[in-house]
Amino acid sequence: MRTPAAAIAWELCRRHRWGLAAMALYLAVLATTRLVVLGPEQGVTFEEDWQFALAVIVPLASTFTYFLAMFSFGLGGDLVARRSIYPARMFTLPVTHAALAGWPMLYGAVAMAALWLATRWLALWPSGSDVPWIWPTLFAAVFLAWTQALTWMPYPLPGLRVAVTVLWLTVIGCVVLLALHLKAPEPVMLALLAPHLPLAYLVARNAVARARRGDTPDGWEFARLWRIRDGLRQRRNRFSSPARAQLWFESRRQGGSLPTLPLLVAILLPFELSLLFVFRDTPTLVFETLAAVLITPPFLAAFVAQPRELTPFLATRPLTCAALIRAKLGATIRSTLASWLLVLVAIPLALALSNSWPVVADGAGRLIEFVGTPRAVVLGLLGLAFLLASTWKQLVQSLYIGLSGRPWLVKASVFFTLSALTLLVAFSPWVIRNGAMIETLRQALPWILAVLVCCKIAAATWVVLRLYDRRLLTDRTLVVGALCWSVAVLALHGVLVWLVPTVLVPGYLLALVAILAVPLARLSAAPLALAWNRHR
Repeated sequence: MRTPAAAIAWELCRRHRWGLAAMALYLAVLATTRLVVLGPEQGVTFEEDWQFALAVIVPLASTFTYFLAMFSFGLGGDLVARRSIYPARMFTLPVTHAALAGWPMLYGAVAMAALWLATRWLALWPSGSDVPWIWPTLFAAVFLAWTQALTWMPYPLPGLRVAVTVLWLTVIGCVVLLALHLKAPEPVMLALLAPHLPLAYLVARNAVARARRGDTPDGWEFARLWRIRDGLRQRRNRFSSPARAQLWFESRRQGGSLPTLPLLVAILLPFELSLLFVFRDTPTLVFETLAAVLITPPFLAAFVAQPRELTPFLATRPLTCAALIRAKLGATIRSTLASWLLVLVAIPLALALSNSWPVVADGAGRLIEFVGTPRAVVLGLLGLAFLLASTWKQLVQSLYIGLSGRPWLVKASVFFTLSALTLLVAFSPWVIRNGAMIETLRQALPWILAVLVCCKIAAATWVVLRLYDRRLLTDRTLVVGALCWSVAVLALHGVLVWLVPTVLVPGYLLALVAILAVPLARLSAAPLALAWNRHR
């Protein structure tokens, strides 16, 4: 490259060429719809809100999020680690700290501005809507600039980057929403947002400079605790077996499910439970807050478990594929238990401090009156077991993708997941409001579940045969695994039959749900994918 600026631009465009091509295709579709299909009209009439969301909001939000990850180098870095996520290979470029921070920020600001202006001009906006042009452009650039500055900064504690970034971006968003609620004119919005750009640039320059010279803080007042911890580790006896050493490594390496998931849960719990102090006199909001807290671990587990490419260091460990998988499964179990221990300790403490116990006790009393004490206790235990199992399932169901060692497979799975979520959010309102569609799906549901069960059993059979042929698992392990899966399916089916009257839902339909709910094919494919990676 002739100039460092061109080298940085090539770095960004080369690694994200497919994403940029998809964005260009999206803008081309917008232009075709606007100029060819609908003509030069300035607006259209949307009969339903979901139509506007599907046509404009969902693609814009997805592209905006992708740009945030792209220009902050978040797709290739570990957000939970203490070190900066700025690529270390770029520190060797013969440029100043200001250039290393400034060029990605400039490219990102231009991309954000181009995205908004193109969407504002080409997208289908409701007729009569007065959508501004200037201040949203500046807001997008400011949001990206602060994301870059705060994620490039090295931090003294693991996970602190996520907490600081989310908190500061939330503050900026709340200020903008408050200004919009007060109907602030566009000059006021520009005055609020403009000072953030130079300030974010100065923070980003300082962050890059510190990361470039390897200045990663050790935790200030926590430094003594780290030294005590290291001293205790030196006195610890040696591991009794390589498998225990691998379990210890999997449990503590940065980017793994432990301690990443408990750390993220610990970061979010104070913010969620603080709502109990605000809404303690409103029973509905109290129960909604508790429901949000209870679904936090499985929700975060879905993001923590996003497949990562297996490094050669891990692939060449002197252990069998089964031992490596056993260590990873043990780490996920520890992660699940640690996360839920935090939740089960934090909820009673928050209820006691916020004086929300009477509201929860009243709701529990009404439930006991309705179903009886034994059934209420069983329902509570089953709900807790379901949440624990759901969290663990989220951690292990995509394990085989990362162990395959194929970067294209990892990226394709992430892209497919995000696309499926986007389509689900976009089409859900339409399906819910369409009575004929709901009736059609209800009648076709048994056939859909039956086809999915056949596909799952066929895939599991193929995987088990491959495992047996390659001797990756012993005969005893395969038989015990099949028995455990069968027992889990039968137990889940019994619970569903006990909870749901067969008059409403047939027993065979509950059996299909139980078979699909218990992981089998994807979990069994993990040793096969690891062997495929280690022997290519």
